Amino acid sequence: MASKIKNITDVLDFLAGDDSIPKNIRRGASDAKARLLDEKDAMDVRATSAMMILDDLANDNNTPLHARTLIWKATSELEGLAAGSR
Repeated sequence: MASKIKNITDVLDFLAGDDSIPKNIRRGASDAKARLLDEKDAMDVRATSAMMILDDLANDNNTPLHARTLIWKATSELEGLAAGSR
């Protein structure tokens, strides 16, 4: 599970640091990462919360295609985390 979280946070860090992506999308990626790493809640709650943030970003008209693809990748991995922790 730790390697999956690392893969997801790497993608989110890339999105947050990419200057070709609008600021609101970068901020959302940072928010999703913070939510995922917040250990106050169970993993399924954290993963679902991060997925909700990323879903909003993926549906944003300002999201570039390359960023949307990375968001879908992260969302797919988060789905595995949420399902695996039940």
